[in-house]
Amino acid sequence: MTHNRRRKVEEFVFTWLMRLSVAAPAVVLGLILIVVARRGVAALSWEMLTRPPEAAFYLGGGGGILNAIVGSLYLALGATALALLIAVPVVLYLHSYGRRGSLAGRVRLALDVMWGIPSIVYGAFGFSLMVMLGLRASLLAGILTLTFVILPILARTFDEVLQLAPHELPEITLSLGATRLELLGVLLRQTLPGLLTATLLAFGRGIGDAASVLFTAGYTDKMPDSLLRPVASLPLAIFFQLSTPYPEVQARAYASALVLTILILAVSLLAHFSLTRLGRNVIR
Repeated sequence: MTHNRRRKVEEFVFTWLMRLSVAAPAVVLGLILIVVARRGVAALSWEMLTRPPEAAFYLGGGGGILNAIVGSLYLALGATALALLIAVPVVLYLHSYGRRGSLAGRVRLALDVMWGIPSIVYGAFGFSLMVMLGLRASLLAGILTLTFVILPILARTFDEVLQLAPHELPEITLSLGATRLELLGVLLRQTLPGLLTATLLAFGRGIGDAASVLFTAGYTDKMPDSLLRPVASLPLAIFFQLSTPYPEVQARAYASALVLTILILAVSLLAHFSLTRLGRNVIR
């Protein structure tokens, strides 16, 4: 085999390997959607989406998962808002005041370690704090614990977006007579599309997490009405429904999984839209 022919064969093989690698995530996502939809769409109904569970819901009775849908939204929204309040000032400080010091590297290392910690560990940590402080499982405890899970995701994604900004931007801004505080505003406006994308990704991660809220948020069939009371969530609703021996309840579990998948898919598409459309006017 000549050198040119061998090179063409290698190029053909590696090209198809890359194409298969690109297609693999789409195939996996398609299989998940097909299986969940096929097993759950028959049990999905308007009553299931708009009513909380009744007394015999886990025995095949009436009612729905409205409490879990609302509870998941409350948990994810509260944790995302709290993580934003922490992550945005920290990252902006690193890129305006701490660019030349060793603090930025240490903070990024800590965030990377936090990102790799399993969410069940955060749940155990939150539960230990609750025991020490004499607190009960509640919506507030779930929000605080879930904040630790999504904080590194939000902070590191926002940090990477800021690193994509032109390196000359801070120097040019400061050379025009701007203060460090005004530089923060310039950086925030420059990276606003990326920050919105990071926020949506963190929200999607929070709405689908179960381990961190298992011991801290608890579970209840009632609608959430207080920060100091237990709250239901969609991942735990799916778990409890699948744990029953009744086929009709297990079918509802797949319907709940379909609802959760659609919510996460919608958030992911919105994040993609914000990055592609709103990022057109960003300085590169």
